[in-house]
Amino acid sequence: MEIPDTLPARLYLLAYDARRGRLTARSKLAYLIRAAALVDLQLRGHLADEKGRPRAATAASPVLDPVLESVLAEITVGKSRRWQRWVASNSRQTLRAVRDQLVTEKWIRIETRRLLGLIPLTTVTVRDPRVLTRLVTLIRVALSPARPSSQVQPRDAALVALAAAAELPTALTRQQRREHRTRIAELADRTGPAVRALSHAYAADAAAV
Repeated sequence: MEIPDTLPARLYLLAYDARRGRLTARSKLAYLIRAAALVDLQLRGHLADEKGRPRAATAASPVLDPVLESVLAEITVGKSRRWQRWVASNSRQTLRAVRDQLVTEKWIRIETRRLLGLIPLTTVTVRDPRVLTRLVTLIRVALSPARPSSQVQPRDAALVALAAAAELPTALTRQQRREHRTRIAELADRTGPAVRALSHAYAADAAAV
């Protein structure tokens, strides 16, 4: 079963609750997708950590994904900022870009209607539920004690770490996050500073309320 190539696209789909037919963790989704883009760029060799700040790095391969390329361009020409600032910066624009990309590539379908003829409502539907099953399976395998966390593929480790940081119930239940707390922490350590920055961004927003 094919799945999208990028982490932002995979996490957007993971946020979808097939049983209820809607996205979950909507208030956290923009930061999550933005952090996923940063992690993806770092794993591909386009970003490096320099004293707690992302820095554009020369990579052997070009950035072929337009969403990732846009995020990288922001960091390349922008002021030096800590990872947390880049998680929050333009996060909603990145979220919309990922959603539009998934529509174009026919992973999801979007329908807009008006409640009582006045209030616009947008419904997101994942076209093939098997994609969700495949993504959840990647998380289950990454959490399995059958092999050391150091042997988990970096992108799968990142998928788990980011989903746990956002507390995506469609990816990991609260009980699963408790049961696998140590394993998740190990995978988060392997994923890099963007995961910690995501948690700090959520905490900062909660404190501001």
